[in-house]
Amino acid sequence: MIGTAAAMPAARRADTGLDVVTGAFSYSGAAMARALHDAGRRVRTMTGHPGRAPQDTAIEVRPLDFDDPLGLVASLAGATTLYNTYWVRFARGTIDHEVAVANSRALFQAARRAGVQRIVHVSITHPSAASPLPYFRGKALVERALAECDVSYAIVRPAILFGGDGVLLNNIAWLLRRAPVFAIGGRGEYRIRGIHVDDLARLCVEKGTEWHDSVTDAVGPERPTFAELVRSIRDAVGGRARLVHVPGVSVPPLSRALGLVLRDVLLTADEYRAMAGGLADTDGPATGPTALSGWLVRHGDSLGLRYANELDRHFGTP
Repeated sequence: MIGTAAAMPAARRADTGLDVVTGAFSYSGAAMARALHDAGRRVRTMTGHPGRAPQDTAIEVRPLDFDDPLGLVASLAGATTLYNTYWVRFARGTIDHEVAVANSRALFQAARRAGVQRIVHVSITHPSAASPLPYFRGKALVERALAECDVSYAIVRPAILFGGDGVLLNNIAWLLRRAPVFAIGGRGEYRIRGIHVDDLARLCVEKGTEWHDSVTDAVGPERPTFAELVRSIRDAVGGRARLVHVPGVSVPPLSRALGLVLRDVLLTADEYRAMAGGLADTDGPATGPTALSGWLVRHGDSLGLRYANELDRHFGTP
């Protein structure tokens, strides 16, 4: 855990009991909305897909429209804390990581103008402005923009999430249930330090109650190698796929080919390079208590029964 102290404001508005979560109907955003509700907070969401909101939701819904700066300010008005999960996993259409950085900067400035007192931002482990990977470089630039916006902040850095309706482990399990072979890049000795999505949410809500600036790795207690993780998933779901080790350079084209069949993006080249380069692992203390191994045992019967299509979730027709 890394922390940087910031002076507490001499005067602060009264807590309104209202917080804003970007993407409260998405994966991590939904977990944060639940955690805030359990803590007695009122929740408003800003979403790029307001038409997808459940009709019976108790969450106030506002658009997340980066082309409307005044609208961003209005959507944030009256909130005490902004919990930001906005980002893009990969470039698609006119939206890439550079655009996502600019959009994030606009959101932070709108929060400042709206009088938001605290921003809790979900980043990634090992961001670096010098990284050759646009995802990690962009995340570092967003962290810099947050530090420069003159609002009290907490940055929370997960590596990989599991639990709930998460995509990654579910789709690995789906393949292990059905495919005769499963390819592992290289020796598979790169480690994965996942955190349960509900542990991430609770950590973020905890950080929302603090007032000093901080940066915290959001990681669970276990860090298996990728090969160990795949074997654990196979055992948990009763899969019979044969695990084969292939050259790392062949993993991205294999993923692209399978993605064409499934009409989805399984694993980008940058995501594989980051994982194989150790960026999904940390050496620090656990900040989430849920053990991945135990979770797999408890959920093996249901994990991977259906494929979770990332493109349908984010870009499909509601």
